[in-house]
Amino acid sequence: MPRSPVGRETERVDGRLKATGAAEYSGDYRAADLAHAHLVTSTIARGTLTGIDTAAALASPGVLRVYAAPDPRLGLYPITGPLAGFVENYVPLHDAEVRFHGQAIAMVVAETPEQARDAAARVTATYDTQPPRTSIADEPHVPAGPTISGSPSSLNILAPGVASIDAALAASDVVVEAEFHQHMQHHVAMEPHATLAMWKGDQVTIYAGAQVPSAYALGMAQRLGVLPQNVRLITKYVGGGFGARVILWSDTPLAAAAAREIGRPVRLVLTREQMFTLTGHRPQLTQTVRLGASRNGVLNAVSHQSVSERPTTVTFPMTPAHATTDALYRTPNLHVDAQLAALDIPGSRAMRGPNEAPGAFALETAMDELAVATGVDPVELRLRNYATTSPSTGLPWSSKHLEECYRVGARRFGWSARSATPRSRVDGQWLYGTGMATAIYPAHRRAASVRVRLLDDDTAVVSTGISDFGTGGATMVGISGADALGIPLTRVTPEIGDTLLPQGAPAAGSSATHATVPLIVNAARDAINELKRLAVTDDRSPWHGASADDLRYERGILHGQGRSMTFGRLLATVGSPGITALAESSGDVDPGYVHHSFGAHFCEVRVNRFTGETRVTRFTTVADVGRVINSRAARSQLVGGVIFGIGHALLEENPLGLDTGRLASSTLADYLVPVNADVPDIDVHLLGRPDPVLTGPLGDGGEDVGTRSLGARGLGEIGTVGSAAAIGNAVHNATGIRVRNVPITLDKLIEHL
Repeated sequence: MPRSPVGRETERVDGRLKATGAAEYSGDYRAADLAHAHLVTSTIARGTLTGIDTAAALASPGVLRVYAAPDPRLGLYPITGPLAGFVENYVPLHDAEVRFHGQAIAMVVAETPEQARDAAARVTATYDTQPPRTSIADEPHVPAGPTISGSPSSLNILAPGVASIDAALAASDVVVEAEFHQHMQHHVAMEPHATLAMWKGDQVTIYAGAQVPSAYALGMAQRLGVLPQNVRLITKYVGGGFGARVILWSDTPLAAAAAREIGRPVRLVLTREQMFTLTGHRPQLTQTVRLGASRNGVLNAVSHQSVSERPTTVTFPMTPAHATTDALYRTPNLHVDAQLAALDIPGSRAMRGPNEAPGAFALETAMDELAVATGVDPVELRLRNYATTSPSTGLPWSSKHLEECYRVGARRFGWSARSATPRSRVDGQWLYGTGMATAIYPAHRRAASVRVRLLDDDTAVVSTGISDFGTGGATMVGISGADALGIPLTRVTPEIGDTLLPQGAPAAGSSATHATVPLIVNAARDAINELKRLAVTDDRSPWHGASADDLRYERGILHGQGRSMTFGRLLATVGSPGITALAESSGDVDPGYVHHSFGAHFCEVRVNRFTGETRVTRFTTVADVGRVINSRAARSQLVGGVIFGIGHALLEENPLGLDTGRLASSTLADYLVPVNADVPDIDVHLLGRPDPVLTGPLGDGGEDVGTRSLGARGLGEIGTVGSAAAIGNAVHNATGIRVRNVPITLDKLIEHL
């Protein structure tokens, strides 16, 4: 076999197209007789529309339609059944109720985008306004319910004879208690949400960014009231998702309904301001963590409670202790609880490391406070509380090498030179400090399918309907196909991003890789077996009449009985254009194990002792994410995750006006994200230890091509989890100031410096 591309530094198969501008995103596609739509949004947070004046807009140049709520012409329907949680719980422009500030209340369709935008500005509305519910502190709290993995969001494990978590904490030698708060945060992907909808009879083709294409298309079918097979979604190139493109929002159904009603293709591109209210956000959150330990830092009790928002339209059930506090450290007494408060605000949704990033900030900051209180080095503290089985279930992990992450990361970073005394390292105006934190992220598997086709020109096509929103999914499909078939990557064409293809795994929850790779292996194996069957059954084959067991496949070539022939030549010889094999999976995993990826972050910051300006100067991340499929893309993903953590720690917040329900920021001029000046060189090291359970037996390396599991796990979000805490802990080490409310801004430091 040629050298496998697995684990190598592989350029993305679509990299040149993206770099040269040849890749077409949803807003780039052309259509004959195209019309353009623009949304009008509410200026109140709660109430009822008493009137919408559209006369001036209708009289504007180029305007074709103005749809104003409630407008029956659009023909949109509620979504029921399993998909109900995948969408907003109201039908856009269907009634006069206003549920949040920034809700779509009208839509203008015109000949050009400029005409649609200008006419939309001429639409005015009047309201019967009610006071919005906007404070998680003031509204009643209700249990969050099951987590996204189905486990309970409330958990209470007590050692024999212990009456309560409070009693366990009271019996501890050292107790740390801390409260943490963060405002809403936003995905702000580079590509705005864009839709192009084209009808042909009762069938619609939609170009839009989607992280779960199959569910997105099914949701569209229900919204539009058409059969599922009449909706095709094309989502080949997507300019960022981070969770914002997991569910079906209002924009795509509105564009498709308008296209149907006017009988022309319609494009709708959200403005950046509309992206802040119409495509989800990470929920605002208050957390309380209490740790009880012995004087040498061994945990006796851990409690993690939270209160988050529950928007009335669509909710991401924020459970920040899930997959962090209930999974990370060994303790005999464990209590976690998540509560929600109903608010009249834009819908919330998963944002990269959705529960785990805010949960890890709280837990890992509290662990650093415990290290200070006990005088135990932060790395040593974590090793003393290392969990060899899941603290909440008692089950073993399918694979865990977190201890190695700590040791390798500490060595690469130079942790041994660290001083535990705050403000002990000063260079002119700057205070320097170092911090670390643990990363953990669950490895879920989802239902998926893959098709492998061997063609008569000695190439192969690997097809699955996943989307690639910059993560390198298409390249992962190509690499895995090349490895499974034993042929060069240049002879493999990955097909993705189309619901006409076999159902792809969701590009969400860091699950696409370990859901897809084993299916590629299985489909390749079946294609090879079918090739052998064809070779011995077709009378035009030189092996006709032989036994398939006598044939050996290697490097794209069949061998046997003293003959050799490439699969392409065999197919051409027997007159077959190709062989196809399909592999499917329900996504089930071995219930006897728990499945996570792990990592360790090490960070150095400098803080100006006069102004409070904070800069990250060095960062090292070591990750245990199973076998790495593409080293270049994997490092890029982890670097991107750490950059997310820098934004979380130092820059990103969007306060809510409690009286108006309006978000303070609505552009990238006032919602701050990290730029080049905020990001140092980030040292990433991947352990590359294959997971022997999650994707099937690994074998010993002597298997036939197409029969061995690669032991991969997802890694997209692990870099985000814990990186903000490492930065916050480094800030404390530099200044002696503990900031528990992110972001860590100048005003929170300067008064104490």
